[in-house]
Amino acid sequence: MKKLGLIVNPIAGMGGSVGLKGTDGVFDEAKRRGATPMAGVKASRALKQLTLSNNELIVLAAGGAMGADVLDESGFSYRLVYRPSDFPCASEDTRTAAAAMLNEGVDIIAFAGGDGTARDINEVVGEKIPVIGIPAGVKIHSPVYAQTPEKAGELLRLFLTGQTKLTREAEVLDINEEDYRRDIINIKLYGYLIVPFERRFMQSGKAPSPLSEKSRQMLIAKSIADDMEQDTFYIIGPGSTTRTLMEYLIAKNTLLGVDVMQNRQTVASDVSEKEIIAHLNKGAAKLIITPTGGQGYLLGRGNQQISPAVILRLGKENIITAATTSKLSGLVGEPLHMDTGDSRADDILRGYIKIVTGYREITMYQVE
Repeated sequence: MKKLGLIVNPIAGMGGSVGLKGTDGVFDEAKRRGATPMAGVKASRALKQLTLSNNELIVLAAGGAMGADVLDESGFSYRLVYRPSDFPCASEDTRTAAAAMLNEGVDIIAFAGGDGTARDINEVVGEKIPVIGIPAGVKIHSPVYAQTPEKAGELLRLFLTGQTKLTREAEVLDINEEDYRRDIINIKLYGYLIVPFERRFMQSGKAPSPLSEKSRQMLIAKSIADDMEQDTFYIIGPGSTTRTLMEYLIAKNTLLGVDVMQNRQTVASDVSEKEIIAHLNKGAAKLIITPTGGQGYLLGRGNQQISPAVILRLGKENIITAATTSKLSGLVGEPLHMDTGDSRADDILRGYIKIVTGYREITMYQVE
């Protein structure tokens, strides 16, 4: 029988919807702002795809919110190999749980978290055994993660049943969150993990927009600005393409956060989900977003402030997507992705959408 290890970082992603751009070192502030744990929910979504019986699989888990709670809810039998002493769980808990699973001879470890969790796993596991990341964090630059929790579960099932055997090295990347909150991007390579390789399941590493993109971004900015409606609130998502729009309008902007504009002026900066909804309650609103370079995520990666509740309120007709043609070409034909955690919100943009790629220039592109 195969042995699967499951580790959940229960606080991963909590800083996203409340506008903290991460949870490292700010758990208490995230909780004060009303953040709720979501990593367990995402781990549960992955486990639903794992249709193996107890005769085929042994599951090893960390206790409580680090895995056992999710397995109890999902109906899986398991054996505890580590009990965390407190909540919130610390990085040391992740590392200790991973070490215990290695000692038990697991075939693969699935872990739910973000880039910080991947760093903790890397410190202990390295390239000893394969792992699969279940995306649950705010910032997920590392290509050790599957595209969605569901795809993590599907790939896990294929690997455990021997239907996929190919593996590859994947980078463990992380960004300095203190710099990130000051709109400074400082990404560092921390090592490599071994992951099952199926391109249709795993995300790519995030690619920055090159400086040569600026002229194309300015054309996109002018096109969107010329169509802005009086008194309408515009929710501006993070990214260099949307930042160029703010620069074109000479408006205060937050590169890595979400801003709100009205009548070409910034009316709120670096807002949380609750602040966005408060503006939606005041009048007509539209959302302007750009996909992540290299990965192609529209929503659910680094912009969790734009929550399912926000998307469902806006509807497809009020969502404007912008991207340069080279950014779309960098996806080598792969569709764009949604991973908001709510299938109703994901379905709003599923199919083909219009993307502003230049001045009065529209490209139709598929959303998975």
